[in-house]
Amino acid sequence: MIIEKSIKKQMVTLLAEIEKKEDIHIFYACESGSRAWGFPSADSDYDVRFLYVHPRDWYLSLDEGPDVIERPIDDKIDISGWDLKKALELFRKSNPPILEWLQSPIIYLEKSTIAQHMRKLLPEFYSPIACLYHYLHMAQRNFREYLKGDTVWIKKYFYVLRPILACRWIEADLGPVPMEFKTLVDRTVNSKSVKVAISDLLKRKQSGEEFDRAPQIPVLSNFIESALERLEKQKFGMKKSKGDTEKLNRLFRSCLLR
Repeated sequence: MIIEKSIKKQMVTLLAEIEKKEDIHIFYACESGSRAWGFPSADSDYDVRFLYVHPRDWYLSLDEGPDVIERPIDDKIDISGWDLKKALELFRKSNPPILEWLQSPIIYLEKSTIAQHMRKLLPEFYSPIACLYHYLHMAQRNFREYLKGDTVWIKKYFYVLRPILACRWIEADLGPVPMEFKTLVDRTVNSKSVKVAISDLLKRKQSGEEFDRAPQIPVLSNFIESALERLEKQKFGMKKSKGDTEKLNRLFRSCLLR
């Protein structure tokens, strides 16, 4: 996935300003939204997510400080970040957003080996069952809110299809879910008619077509309803992660001692 050099430079500048104001070290930043998924429209936001670490003494306080930094959406840039300790705690739980961020095809900066070490540990801490239920609940929620009834929010098909395909990816034992929507479609959708309908919808979105409420797309609605019905009845016997927390503790300590 290619991001214009001017855009990347703008993001790096914004991140440097946040570093200075918050007195932190941002060691990783990536794109996390539709641009990383591979289906942005002309007016899509930039969803920048970053991981950072405070100076050591910040962690040696009786009072715990905030572990999230957020900025109001400005000029189509949605930017926020997680403190390293929070990120590692969620990583230990196989939290899908942090797993996706580490695999983003659009990286704005990576200034140390911390993210690299986390990627190496990913197979050990990846929990198929935890991730599957995360994506299933996301698909169920978005389906109820946006795709029920004869008239639906057309662009929200993507926000139901992607988590459903993520579930299928996990069921197929293909490992941590990739961010790229096309990869999910190519590896988990067998129906030619469903693939054609998804491709047509992608072309419409990328051409800048406005997606408001409109009649259902039958082939996609049928696919989604059938998939949800099957997943909701399925009993999963997948293993939980067996990651060694002490490995994350050592990584955390090593960062603070630098």
